[in-house]
Amino acid sequence: MQIEPGRPDGKKFYQLLTGSIAPRPIAFASTMDKGGNPNLSPFSFFNGFGSNPATLIFSPMRRVRNNTIKHTLGNIHETMEVVINTVNYDMVQQVSLSSCEYPREVNEFVKSGLTPVPSVLVKPYRVKESPVSFECKVKQIIETGDKGGAGNLIICEAILIHVKDEVMDENGYINPHKIDLVGRMGLNYYCRASGNAVFEVPKPNTELGIGFDSLPESVRKSNILSGNDLGMLANVTEIPVIDPAFEDVQLKNIIQYYSTNPEDMEIELHYYAKKLLEQNRVRDAWQVLLAGA
Repeated sequence: MQIEPGRPDGKKFYQLLTGSIAPRPIAFASTMDKGGNPNLSPFSFFNGFGSNPATLIFSPMRRVRNNTIKHTLGNIHETMEVVINTVNYDMVQQVSLSSCEYPREVNEFVKSGLTPVPSVLVKPYRVKESPVSFECKVKQIIETGDKGGAGNLIICEAILIHVKDEVMDENGYINPHKIDLVGRMGLNYYCRASGNAVFEVPKPNTELGIGFDSLPESVRKSNILSGNDLGMLANVTEIPVIDPAFEDVQLKNIIQYYSTNPEDMEIELHYYAKKLLEQNRVRDAWQVLLAGA
């Protein structure tokens, strides 16, 4: 299937775009017009783009159906300030409610039941319920077009960050299970970034992984080990050697049972290595594979 941007109609193309670029973090943007009237609205074309200076960018699109702009964008043009609040699972329904297109004079804090808290360095309120809030000065607004669906890149510098103590771990880092963020998918779908949905992919920062090309041929061409499995094995900094101290009952049973059938032994060893890799036991998986080499 090949699709040209803008074809089919704009609404369907938007759904294809947001369904494939996902999940996306949500910028819950609090703004204020020059008369002091607050506005609150979520945007999922959002991310961070640097830490020094702390640069965040989100994009209020021009409406596809009638090519009008959102109140958030109009307020930012007037004040060049915004608070970007993060969204966790406990507040996602209220955030969704705030995205209703209320008239300009309606306060989305009131409609959503969320709590406005005075900011320190900017005029827009921050959201009390959000686990992290970024007080931002807007440095630049880039219009990507003038038709319905065009983006407006709001390039912000975070000048003060509020982080709730309860989302931190004992080392002073944000714990993904405690912050419990949600991400935006396509259509009406969201995802929850905590629990079993969160996993780690170790990556050496100062040393190089050996890569797929350095894996033993029998491992690299395995019909059992997946690309992810091979990626874990190829991320070691050197091919391990057989450890005579390594003992494993299942490994011993496989070798004994298939001692006269090396082809079946290799298959069983690869299945067992795959199981170990699912448990993130990369060192043990290597020992199992080396035993059949």
